[in-house]
Amino acid sequence: MVSIKDIAKKAGVSISTVSYALNGSDRIMKETAERITAIAAEMGYVPNGAARRLKKRESMLIGMYITDYSGHFYGDLLQGVRDELSRKGYDLIVCSGRRSHRLIPERTFDGAIILDAAFSDEELIVYADRGHKLVVLDRELNHANVNQVLLDNKAGATLAMEYLLSQGHDRIYVVSGPEGSYDARQRMRAVRQVMERAPRASFTEIPGSFDNESGYEAGALIAAEYDRPAAVFCLNDGMAIGLFDYIQTRTSLVVGEHIHLIGYDNIEPARYMRPRLATIDYSMRKWGALAAEQLLKMIGGEPVESERVYVKLIEGDSVKRVLAEG
Repeated sequence: MVSIKDIAKKAGVSISTVSYALNGSDRIMKETAERITAIAAEMGYVPNGAARRLKKRESMLIGMYITDYSGHFYGDLLQGVRDELSRKGYDLIVCSGRRSHRLIPERTFDGAIILDAAFSDEELIVYADRGHKLVVLDRELNHANVNQVLLDNKAGATLAMEYLLSQGHDRIYVVSGPEGSYDARQRMRAVRQVMERAPRASFTEIPGSFDNESGYEAGALIAAEYDRPAAVFCLNDGMAIGLFDYIQTRTSLVVGEHIHLIGYDNIEPARYMRPRLATIDYSMRKWGALAAEQLLKMIGGEPVESERVYVKLIEGDSVKRVLAEG
């Protein structure tokens, strides 16, 4: 393996001069640095990452923790994170599972982005107390080393429910999310607030898990109770797709006529459903890029403020106006 000493010998300079050149220092002339880096490339020099971390206390790696690798949710989000990190010379490592938590205190990463309910608030505070820089996407924490970049869940759920009510729906089902999900809790809170202002309408909550299967099961429950048109708000598109599948394949009911359906997230498969799924949209790439940008600012010692990703309603033929009875 080629060492800095080998490069110094071939270039006819000191080891410290080679070190300055390879680390981009302005202590030596530009021409000298360029000559040394060219020699290093010619010799096939590969920097020792472990030694670099020990010396500079940086890895140029960012960790991102997600709940699992399934579904269509994470693709654009991770791409947004990766694109922003790449612009600044950082690489991304995506992690899932409790054993990978140890990579934070081991300082494998210069910082971490958290979208994983497997972390408790207390665990993250311990890491923050030790100086680790964190950006959380799924909770609110008050700490100097923690920044929040959150979806505007309240606005999104409010838009969805008010849209259903504005179309004349007074019988509404809401398929909720996992108990440990911050987003699900915030969306359900907004649902209840909207319904408190709509005394002529009622809603029934059906437990869900943010996956297709729980939407499919919710579809079976709703179909079994069906006696007149009903609206359904699924707190994510994955469940809406599962519910849609059950209604279309296992019943004679029609989405957009008997069952009026709206989701949340505007994931790619939902855009190809026919009738087009009404949903709540936001830019996942922007969410990821903003999280990465905020984390790198924290690592660089720059001030940051908590950010919120705004949402909008996408109308679709899966929800249509119904006439009031009587």
